[in-house]
Parts: sequence; structure tokens; C-alpha cells
Amino acid sequence: MTSARPISADVLRPTERSVIRIVLVDDHAMLRQGLRSVLERENDLRIVGEASSLAEALAVVDRVGPDIVLMDLKLSASSDYEGLTLCAQLSSAHPELGLLVLTTFLDDHLVVRAVHAGARGYVVKDVDTTELVRAIRAVSRGESAFDSRSASAVVRSLNRQSSAKDRLTDRELEVLRLLANGLSNIKIGERLYISPTTVKFHVSNIMRKLEVSRRAEAVYAASKQGLI
Repeated sequence: MTSARPISADVLRPTERSVIRIVLVDDHAMLRQGLRSVLERENDLRIVGEASSLAEALAVVDRVGPDIVLMDLKLSASSDYEGLTLCAQLSSAHPELGLLVLTTFLDDHLVVRAVHAGARGYVVKDVDTTELVRAIRAVSRGESAFDSRSASAVVRSLNRQSSAKDRLTDRELEVLRLLANGLSNIKIGERLYISPTTVKFHVSNIMRKLEVSRRAEAVYAASKQGLI
């Protein structure tokens, strides 16, 4: 009778194809070290590169060709959101790359901007390890991954966009677009063949519906909500 052959440790180890290769991008070395220590406890996760800045991240990704980039939005003292620029550049240069934001910032508009820049997921830094690993695996499969708070932020933002679009009339949207181009009430009236008084009425309605008190705030709020 032939005895069973022992199972090699290599058989139990994930294949190279199943390993998720990750680049960490954060301007704090200690945080990168902590992430590396935590993530590499998982058999299917491997850190293949690190970067502390936008330029460094672009170079590392080009060199090692990871599956996932786990990145913060703040990459320098001069900007809180340089990661958005990095996200857009990586998404453009490597469309197949999984971009997962890991940050301390939780703002509805910021989450949506990250998604528009190419991020497939967004989690906040105090998320537990299990949820972070789950997000990494989901993004590696081409899925979206958000923790409960960032998912809620996306829903709130989408609801606000839908609500504003439903509330604003076609004429108000026309006025809003001309406002965004810096036109005065008189110039808007000339373009739309209506009186300046009517324009003022429309502008007042726009500000009320967008819940702002100034024309510039109306333009800003409309741009955040994708109305212009």
C-alpha cells in the first residue's frame, strides 16, 4: 500500500496569478510601514512598492505594474487633495489599475470627485483591517468598494444632484450656465431675450433651490452637483 505523499508548502501558497500586488502611496513612512505589516499577513496580498509623492508614485507604478494602488489624498504639505490629481493621471495611463483611496478626509463632494478621477473604492483610515482587506480584494476583482460612511456620502451626493436637477427649470439652468460664464443680469437678459428683472427673479430662485445666498456660491454648488 502506497503511503500518501505529504502536501508541499508550495501547494498551499497562493499562485503568482492569485497574489494581489499592491503599491502604497502615502506621505507618512510610518503609516506605509504599518500598512505593509498588516496587509502582508494575508497570503494573497503583497506590497510591491511604496511612494510618498505624486511623481514618485507615477514612477513606481510604471516600474512595478501593480494590480492595486492604495493611496491617500494628501501627498504634500501644500495640498490636501493632490491624490485626486494622481488618481486621474494613473487612471488615464493605466485604465486597468485598481485605485483605492485610503484617507482621513470624509466629505461627500470629495468622495464623488475621487470616483470621477478614477477611484474604484474609498475607505477612511480608521476602518478595521478586515474591511480594508475586503475592499482591496473587491477592487482587484474590478468591483467597487466603499466603507459604510463613504457609501452614504456617495448616495447623499447623488440624491442632491437628482433633487437639484428636478427642481431647476430649463430656463433656470440656462441662466445658471450663463452665470457660470460670468455674465451680468443685463448680459444674460440680452442672450435669453428677457428683461434684467426677470433674470434677477430666476437668479433668486436658483439660489433658493441650491440653498445658497450668493451668485458665486450658486455657481460653485451647481458645479459640485454636476449641473453645469
